[in-house]
Amino acid sequence: MKNKSLRGSLLLLLGAAIWGAAFVAQRVGMDHLGPFSFNGIRMLMAGFLLLPVIFMNDRLHAPFSDAPSPSQPASGANRSPWRQVCLPGLLCGILLFVSSTLQQIGLVYTTAGKAGFITALYVVLVPLASWLFFRKNPGKWIWLSVLLAVVGLFLICVPASLNLALNRGDLLVLGCAFFFTGHILAVDHFSPLVDNLRLSCMQFFVCGFLSVLPALLLETITLPAIQGALIPLLYAGVLSGAVAYTLQIIAQKDTNPTVASLMMCLESVFAVLTGALVLGERMSPREAIGCGVMFVAVVLAQLSPLLKKKPA
Repeated sequence: MKNKSLRGSLLLLLGAAIWGAAFVAQRVGMDHLGPFSFNGIRMLMAGFLLLPVIFMNDRLHAPFSDAPSPSQPASGANRSPWRQVCLPGLLCGILLFVSSTLQQIGLVYTTAGKAGFITALYVVLVPLASWLFFRKNPGKWIWLSVLLAVVGLFLICVPASLNLALNRGDLLVLGCAFFFTGHILAVDHFSPLVDNLRLSCMQFFVCGFLSVLPALLLETITLPAIQGALIPLLYAGVLSGAVAYTLQIIAQKDTNPTVASLMMCLESVFAVLTGALVLGERMSPREAIGCGVMFVAVVLAQLSPLLKKKPA
């Protein structure tokens, strides 16, 4: 059991590294393609790549589904047909489309490192949204993490001169964090009810088609442009989309949820590291302190269940 838990943590760490480096791939890819074109191609690529994974997964579990046991019904939530993921996939795909579009356009005006940390604000926004919409009090530690996140965001986005004219890229990525919060809540609601691989595949296709439509109207897609952005597209579509999501599914079967969330939130750290190593990005001391404060807020939000006092 300990070996499985360690393996799950390592797989989640690998997934966080892949997602963090994806910010760099997204910035480099837009040297050749517009934001809608880049998102549309990479999302459709991820959706098509998940189809053979779903097929192999169905073949692997076919003997078990043919002979159900009393503890495992023949048509459980983990064996949902495609029609049952249509509406959930549509909703999750729309939310993913809005959040990924805001993030992709925001990366034109801000750095990969800052975008990674601002996007990580969703870890704090999720329990906050649960309190606003479902009246679930997250507890004092979450409120403290919210306060720290606001302070960190202020240090990152607002210059030392206190000029409140924020960078448009920072604001767009902040909007991405809010919509991604809605996406997480939607996935949290639907994932116990439908097959996770099918839900992921469906949302990729919805997001991809919604991105291609404005790309055809507003942007110019050429074969040389696609060839120039091929490596970033392959990274964002294959690794960040299909592979990293599959790693997450495999890893979370044997990993404590708190540890899993903590490992995944490290993508913001990898975003800064890869931005510095690949793109040569540098942060001011003020922005670095803000990133540190936001990272503390993210970690505190994940560790809050361990900090609560259990009743005697």
